[in-house]
Amino acid sequence: MKALFAWFGAHPLRPALVSIVAILVLGSAAAISGPARADRNWYPYLGRDVSIELNQGAFSVSPVSDWRYLGAEVAEERYFDASFDVADLRNVWFVLEPQPGSTLAAHTLLLFEFSDDRIVGLTIEARREVNEDYDALVGIFNAFELAYVWGTARDFLTRRAVMLDHEVFVYPVAISDEQKLVLLTRLIERTDALERTPRYYNTIFSNCTNELAKAAGFDWAPAFILTGRSDEYLYERGILPGASFEQAHRRSDMTEFIQALNQAPPEMFDAALLAELRRRNGM
Repeated sequence: MKALFAWFGAHPLRPALVSIVAILVLGSAAAISGPARADRNWYPYLGRDVSIELNQGAFSVSPVSDWRYLGAEVAEERYFDASFDVADLRNVWFVLEPQPGSTLAAHTLLLFEFSDDRIVGLTIEARREVNEDYDALVGIFNAFELAYVWGTARDFLTRRAVMLDHEVFVYPVAISDEQKLVLLTRLIERTDALERTPRYYNTIFSNCTNELAKAAGFDWAPAFILTGRSDEYLYERGILPGASFEQAHRRSDMTEFIQALNQAPPEMFDAALLAELRRRNGM
């Protein structure tokens, strides 16, 4: 026990880490919930069940979310089916959306880039019901089911930068081609498993970031709960490249670019986004 307190005392985030311990204790005392369900009156953006299949080197996903936004309003609720050859996977991009007013809270998601400038993304969400608001504290107690939502880069990025008016940072992920393929495959498998057996979202154990970390095979780290620091943690592990974290963080700020790109024709979005990301990252 003394060693544990000494570790907390030496860590620069010790107040937050002590809070995490307290939250874990609270979470363990939560009442046992019934089984997670897939048949609630879901908030529309989280209402579609996903069908995903990996077969003979290709995967298909339905539906792919492609909502469009005009300022704070939803301009169109659009979906389509898509398929991709896993051999065409080129890059993985890590997206961080800091939550206003906090340096420790953020939403994270991944974009998968394929040849011909095609992108499909995955965001892992607390699956809210209609008229239900997200609350991190409530999320400790199995108040929300878990949702894996596949969608376009345009939907995911403009939803955050345009509709919500949040900052958006997009980082290249510096892992091998084999690791990229393993990560994608595991997330496809986890999506399929979730559709067959619903699970609960949990702020501590099954949030947007640590669900990705599990698929990547990472050991637990404080940054998987203090998600606003997840980009710095990944940089320190050498997974996000850059001469310094400050440099990597500055050049990954795509907020204004995405806001401006929302005015362009939808079919131009992926190519224009990737061209700017490659320019900034010297790729």
